[in-house]
Amino acid sequence: MLVITQIRMQLRSLFTEIGELSYFTARFFKNVFNRPFEYKEFLRQCYQMGNKSLLLVGITGFIIGLVLTLQTRPTLMEFGAVSWMPSMVGISIVREIGPILTALVCAGKIGSGIGAELGSMRVTEQIDAMEVSGTNPFKYLVVTRVLAITLMLPLLVIIGDAIALYGSYLVESSKGNVSFLLYFNQVFEALEFGDIIPATIKTFFFGFAIGIVGCFKGYFCKKGTEGVGKAANSAVVFTSLLLFIIDFIAVFVTDIFYDL
Repeated sequence: MLVITQIRMQLRSLFTEIGELSYFTARFFKNVFNRPFEYKEFLRQCYQMGNKSLLLVGITGFIIGLVLTLQTRPTLMEFGAVSWMPSMVGISIVREIGPILTALVCAGKIGSGIGAELGSMRVTEQIDAMEVSGTNPFKYLVVTRVLAITLMLPLLVIIGDAIALYGSYLVESSKGNVSFLLYFNQVFEALEFGDIIPATIKTFFFGFAIGIVGCFKGYFCKKGTEGVGKAANSAVVFTSLLLFIIDFIAVFVTDIFYDL
């Protein structure tokens, strides 16, 4: 009975949090079109989230390209299909590996940062002070951050994919004496709009999920400084799970579209 009671409590807490997050999301869409627009804060957040994450995304993408090629090449050599390496790596990175891994990296860096920042502002009553002074803290803090990461993540994914493909080319160039032009000609010949468009569209949803969950956890942070750490940690965990769910739905919908 004790186990069943704990499961019920956890499920109730989960559904309550999902409901609160849904209301928080609806509040975002209500405020995003209302004036005044915080252009300066939006641009500042774009710089913070885009430029400051570029090095981490670039290093991650480069290592992904190297590791994927090094791990796959021996298997393709056994079947005499090394010539398929550029096509296989290009499709794998652009379709799935690049978007989801870049989103997970950004969830760890940006999502936790948003949760910790807004959580500390809530604990130190800065958000309450903004409400008292007549400023709309939701529009200034939440809307700008969610829009910024929603727009910046697709750009980070594109850059990460390009760097990953270049890392793969370096391995192929050193082991197979493949020229730069030949490698990328095979990559772009294998890719179609059906590979690029769905992969790009779902990155907008990835970015939105990272921003809305991080802001939600930080905006309603409780329990003092201890709650700030929990807000940052739960933002990363919840966002990572949500990213896999969104990715599954995107792949499922794309597969249905191709079958029509």
